[in-house]
Order: sequence, then C-alpha cells, then structure tokens
Amino acid sequence: MTPDRRVAEVSAGPVLLYDRACGFCSRTVQLVLRHDGQGTLRFAPLESPYAARVIARHAELTDVDSLMWVEAEGGGGPERVLVRSAAALRVAEYLGGWWRPLLAAWLAPVPLRDAVYDLVARHRHQLFGASDRCFVPPPEVRARFLDAAGASHGSAARGAPPSR
Repeated sequence: MTPDRRVAEVSAGPVLLYDRACGFCSRTVQLVLRHDGQGTLRFAPLESPYAARVIARHAELTDVDSLMWVEAEGGGGPERVLVRSAAALRVAEYLGGWWRPLLAAWLAPVPLRDAVYDLVARHRHQLFGASDRCFVPPPEVRARFLDAAGASHGSAARGAPPSR
C-alpha cells in the first residue's frame, strides 16, 4: 500500500473495527449509528481487508481480538489505534451527549478497565448471542462501511469462518 493510500484511509475520519460475528458488537454499531450526530465515524469488520491492513501496520495487534478505534493523530499525523476499554471510551467521547458521564472511567487504572472489558468480551456470545447473519447497513449509511463489497472475502484475513 502506498503511503498516500494509508493517509487517505485514516484521514477521512476515524474507523471502528468490530467483530462481525458478534451480536453484541453488531448491535453496538447500530447504536452508534443511531446516536452519531457527526456522521464521520466509519466501520469495518475485524475480518475485513481494511482491518488486515491496519493489523499489518501494527504488529502488536496481531493477536488482539477487541473493538478497535483507528484514527490519525491531530492534523493528519501518524495513525493511532486504541483497543479494548480505551476504544470503547473513545466511542463514548465521540458520541458525546449523555454518553459523556462514561468518560469518568478514564480515571480508573487501565488494568481494571480492561479487566471489565475482557469480562464482558469473554462472555459476549453467551450474554448477547452470536450472530449467524451479518448486519447489513441501510443504504443511507452503507458508504460509511469500509470493504462492504468485499466483506465476505475478508474472513480469511483473521482465520475466521466465512460469514453466512
């Protein structure tokens, strides 16, 4: 990938990477879409080619199975990726409004925040169900989903089974 393409992917606005097979994650994406007053957040499944490119640029993410927030540093600088509780809190910060009180969790130590995140993540399929169908974004927001056309081909990038 050319440096220009990498900058264009990130500078066009933040991207939320999510687990397409997770019912909770898909419902979270739908909730964000309903409350996103800015309309600049974009989305891509962890199984997508876009996510594979992000992970290839950040070797420390190779074994991370988490919500990921990808953004350029201020002024279009280097790419920054937040994972686990930091990604979830960045979503709350982005949404603003009545989500802002959740930002008090930034005061908690990272190991504690991430332990709570991991507890929910570990049991998300049992608590919220697994999704046997992919969330299909409505036409008015479809352009905000990266790799939408090639989504079914992205599963192999993370070793996940193909979507149904």
